[in-house]
Amino acid sequence: MAKGEVDLVIVGADRIAASGDFANKIGTYEKAVLAKENGIPFYVAAPVSTFDLRTLDGRGIPIEERSEDEVHFIGRCRITPDGALAWNPAFDVTPARYVTAFITEKGLVQPSRLREEL
Repeated sequence: MAKGEVDLVIVGADRIAASGDFANKIGTYEKAVLAKENGIPFYVAAPVSTFDLRTLDGRGIPIEERSEDEVHFIGRCRITPDGALAWNPAFDVTPARYVTAFITEKGLVQPSRLREEL
């Protein structure tokens, strides 16, 4: 992105709140921030069924947490010190301010217009 070799970013979403905040696989938030920092449009492609207008914003989206053993081990080999703790969320939440538009089967929808257009 920093070299100007990316024209736009398109990601998916597992759940989209009424505010336009959305949850997707861990690392999506970082891509959104980098796109914004580099002036690159950031789109979210998702079917209308992914929108949860009863959930007001990203704080209401439940985030699956996976076993910390996925961090501590590769196969049967422990790669972290005994007693170390790990947090292993499967998803992160990206704020709507990073979203250029949502791509749906109804067309492009701006984050600020979700309630009106869906």
